Amino acid sequence: MKLVSIPRWFCGLLVALLMGASVSSSAEVLKIVVNDTIQPVTEEYIGRALAVADRNKDQALLIELNTPGGLLESTRNIIEKILASPVPVVIYITPGGSRAASAGFFILESGDVAAMAPGTNTGAAHPVTLGGGKVDEVMKEKMENDAAALMRSVVSKRGRNVEVAESTVRQSKSFTEQEALTQKLIDYVAPTEQDLLQQMQGKTVKRFDGKTITLNLARETIRPFDMTLKQRILAFLMDPNIAFILLAIGGLALYAEFNHPGAVVPGTVGIVFILLAVFALNLLPVRFAAVVLILASFALFALEAKFAAHGVVAIGGIVTMVLGGLLLVDAPIPEMRVHLLTALAVSIPLGGITVFLMSIALKARANKVVTGAQGLVGEIGIAQTALSPRGKIFVHGELWDATSSSGVSAGQAVVVLGVDGLQLRVEPSPAAQRAPAASTV
Repeated sequence: MKLVSIPRWFCGLLVALLMGASVSSSAEVLKIVVNDTIQPVTEEYIGRALAVADRNKDQALLIELNTPGGLLESTRNIIEKILASPVPVVIYITPGGSRAASAGFFILESGDVAAMAPGTNTGAAHPVTLGGGKVDEVMKEKMENDAAALMRSVVSKRGRNVEVAESTVRQSKSFTEQEALTQKLIDYVAPTEQDLLQQMQGKTVKRFDGKTITLNLARETIRPFDMTLKQRILAFLMDPNIAFILLAIGGLALYAEFNHPGAVVPGTVGIVFILLAVFALNLLPVRFAAVVLILASFALFALEAKFAAHGVVAIGGIVTMVLGGLLLVDAPIPEMRVHLLTALAVSIPLGGITVFLMSIALKARANKVVTGAQGLVGEIGIAQTALSPRGKIFVHGELWDATSSSGVSAGQAVVVLGVDGLQLRVEPSPAAQRAPAASTV
């Protein structure tokens, strides 16, 4: 009887399928680090981590958080994903000196477990209008009540102090890690993630859907989970300062291309930079009036170069660009707006460069053409024969056929008025004296 050899890889696959239950026993604690403002990229990153943790049947998702706050819409979406997650979520404010302010406090309270490291703080969750401007009392009350209701719905389900949590919304209160622990806003204070997992060992947690689970994470391996390359690039581009710089440089490059058609490189760079800026700003709350201000600044720079207004119009262009930059992103926190230093550092050099380039272009266009047929216009020549009305003249080192509406005698100086094909139109030159005819061969 002939024996059949079974490939080793097939045997391994078969064992893995038959022992599927044991595969899940190797599940770990998935860890992500959120050290940024809360915006669409953060939302995508957390959502992707939750999906991976669920797919791998991980024991928990550990989110190490350090944020000044962010967009309310992204915050709501993140909370929704955390509350619906089948995998327990541990929110941990770390390292020392970090904070979970504003939107970060909402996310902290949404976790199955909320923890902070020594030297951290949280709170100040009062809703802020986009741009920080004043709104009428009715709208302000609506926003405050909406945020407070969201806070109550999350905190009450987690069994934490609803009244104190609501005070962060209505009174903008903030708390240190010990104050938060004492007032039952968080569950643990831990100096390290290993210490945190050890403190949670064997503790019972009530999930948002009412189910109860026991955490056994002390011996689990912590597996880091990073952003994708796309998310890292987007997170970089979504810095409003970077987006503003890209937009300004792109505008300058296109401006250079329009003044030097056919250069190609400035046009290509300008289009790429502007597209990157538009892509990033599309994910941020943008004031389109600010974009108009930035475009108007380029128009003022062009007018300065054209009319030489001794810098007055250029200063107006710089001021307009600075205002456009400061107002470009309509965000609720300063960290998500263009900084004054960035606006000044971009606008002043950009204004000077633009005026300089425009001045060169205008001077080049105003200069007299000195090459080709048009270069002959205005030149002084000598009539070789009498022009009545046709004859020959010697100009610019060459002998030309010429016509004149006035009588011109041989040897008389003439000025070229125009070029008609291979024939020149000339008139006697009043400033030139009669000169001897040039000899020809």
